[in-house]
This record gives sequence, structure tokens and C-alpha cells, in this order.
Amino acid sequence: MGMGKSYSTLSDRLKSDRPEESFQDYKPRLNSTEAELEANRCLHCFDAPCIRACPTQIDIPQFIGRIASQNITGAAKTILDANVFGLSCALSCPTEVLCEGACVYHSLNKKPVLIGRLQRFAMEESTEKGIPKDNPAPPTGKRVALVGAGPASLSCAHALRKLGHETVIFEKETFPGGLNTSGIAPYKMKAATSIWEIDRILSIGIRIEYGQELGRTVQIEDLLKDYHAVFLGIGLGPDRPLPVLGSENPRIAARILGAVDFISRLKMQPSAELNPFLNAQTALVVGGGNTALDACRELKGLKIPRVALSYRRSESEMSGYTHELSAAKQEGVELHFNTLPTEYQPQGESIRATLRKTRISTDGKVELLDQKMILDTDLILIATGQSHLNLLSTHATRVFSGGDFANGGKEVVNAVAEGKQAAQAIHEVISHG
Repeated sequence: MGMGKSYSTLSDRLKSDRPEESFQDYKPRLNSTEAELEANRCLHCFDAPCIRACPTQIDIPQFIGRIASQNITGAAKTILDANVFGLSCALSCPTEVLCEGACVYHSLNKKPVLIGRLQRFAMEESTEKGIPKDNPAPPTGKRVALVGAGPASLSCAHALRKLGHETVIFEKETFPGGLNTSGIAPYKMKAATSIWEIDRILSIGIRIEYGQELGRTVQIEDLLKDYHAVFLGIGLGPDRPLPVLGSENPRIAARILGAVDFISRLKMQPSAELNPFLNAQTALVVGGGNTALDACRELKGLKIPRVALSYRRSESEMSGYTHELSAAKQEGVELHFNTLPTEYQPQGESIRATLRKTRISTDGKVELLDQKMILDTDLILIATGQSHLNLLSTHATRVFSGGDFANGGKEVVNAVAEGKQAAQAIHEVISHG
């Protein structure tokens, strides 16, 4: 398909009137004065714990110091030298549990430095002034194929191009970015922002072939014949369904969606295609992870009056981040812990959901109790995990992987870090092979 599509072309292909555009930023951009004042709070710690807490090891005190001295382009360069997805991570990273969570100000009972918002400021401010593009090293004659155009593959491809290797990404969708484009909550980052950042990454000379799916149009064995190494950054599979009595009824099934699928539709489809869901008066989300909490907050952002969450275990056992749960509570999400849907019945145009109380047995299993509650809902989102794709029976010596496919589903910043690490490993193998 030639070189990766330009930002203007890709953004033009984004459908207009997407519901995600109605969401306001959860953490608005700092202005120049706010950024300078915040940057001057940094203590520039020796052996800074914030750096250790960042999977991509950004030199945080250095980029903050450059903001304080009004060297914004230099600050952006520090960020990008470590993390080519500097803007996406500034917007989507759970900084509360990573860099900011490690800030020494916590030990002083003071508010941590707002590292994420400073990183966003540096990236956006320098972008408006023009960040110098990266240039590849002289060609090495080595070729690497990457499958999936998410953050792991793009990070890996960018690092390999800087070393002079040719890189081609095979992507099954029509847009690059994976969940970075279609799965980040819109109050954190919009799809167009992801596409802009990817366009800058592609400008180093990365080629993307769209409409290419592993196992269908692309085979690992064939790639290994044509390329010196293969990287798999294919992410996870679709939302796992939750077997509940009545869910097979067509009238009910039409109002049940996987949470990841719903978020993708919210970001990539026009409102007209989502009206049956956007007009809901009540929505039920099932699950206890960050995707479930994102879905709840998005439903509240869509002005759906009643949003309820059902989680089979206790609040303390939730895998979702505490700060995301606190935000959901503040936004009015109704929380039902130790409950599990056991039956759905048609109720007019809605669904009557039976939620049974649960308890955890001594061996850690979920047991159903006789207590139950009834909830009439117009929409049900299932956020109980995604299927894991297992496409390799054996791992060839020239096949590498990273991102959600390898780690089971972590943050964008983890995918970026794993892509960089894989690039170094690939470089060592193909340079001496």
C-alpha cells in the first residue's frame, strides 16, 4: 500500500459526528504560566523514583527542568528520545500509579508534581512550533515484518528504522493504532490525536499494509521467508461473552455489547449509528477492571441518567485503579459489589436483569446466594476481559512479540516499552545473523 497514510488523509477518513467529540478533557492542558509554576516545583531528585516508575524510563526531571527554563522543544526531545508515543502516554497513562505515584512529595504529604500534564504541555506546545523529525540510519539491507499497527509494533518499527532496518507493518483494520486509536476513553484522548501522533512516527519511513490479517492474508511462515525477523503486536481478541440465561434471545442480544466494542464504536462511528444505545435511560456494566470503569464513566458522559456497575467480588478486590473508581463514584455511577447477572428477560423495549448476591468461598470461588435484585436496563456492556489469541504453536528464533498479545493487556506505555526492547533484541539477532 505504499508509505503510511498522511495525517490529513487519515483524519479525513474519520467519520464525522462521532460521539467521542462531545467529551471534554478530564485533565485539561496547562497554560504556559501554569506549566512553568508546576515545573519549578520539581525537586530534581537524585536517582529519581519517577524515572524508575516509568516503563519507558523517560528522564522526567530533565524534561521538567527544560520546561522551567522555557526550552519546550528540548523538553519534547527528552520525552521522545525515550517514548515515541510521548503525547498518547501523557494523555492516557495512569500517572497516579506510575510516575506521579512515585513522586517524593508523597512522603512529604504534599501533592505530587503533575508530571503527566507537564508532559502533555511539552508535547503539544512543541508540536505547534514544529518538532524536528527523526532520520533513519543508512540502510542495513535487513527487513523486519511487524503484524498489527498498535503502539508495540509502531514503537518497535520506529526504533528499528532509526537503526537503518526496513520495516513493514501488516494491519487488518483501515486505521493504525489499535486500541490507542479506538480504545482509549474519549475523556482522555480522541482518535484524531492518536492518528496525528502515528503520522509523525510513520514519517521516519515506516510502511503500513492495511487489510492484512494474520492467519488469513498473512502467514508467519511466509513472512519468515521474506523478512529477517517478525514482530507480533496483534493485541488481544474480542470481548469475552458472559453466559447468562436469556442472553441468546435476539431482542436481548441486540442490547448487549462488549465494553471494548462499545468504546470503539463511540470513538469511530457517527452518532446516528449508535442512537439506540445513546438514547438509553439506564445502562448496566458488568466487570471490575479499568475497562468497566471507563465504560461507566463514558456512559455518564453521554448523559445516560442511570449507570450501574455489577461486580462479582468486593470493592477491595477490584482490579480497576482506585482513582478511576473514585471518579466513577463522583460522577454518580451506581455500584453493586458482590453481585452477578444470572438471568435476562425482555421487559418491553428494555431488559429485566436479575442480579444475584455472591460471596467468595474459602477456596476463592464465587458462590451465588439466594438474595437478588432486579434492574431494568436499556443497555448492557460486558467488561469481563478479552480473549487471548494463541497463534503460535512454537516460537521461532526470529519471531518476537510485545504489547497486549504478550503481556495480557496492560497500558500503552508498557506496549511502547516492550516494542523498544524487542527492537533491540531484533537488532542484535539480525545484525549478527
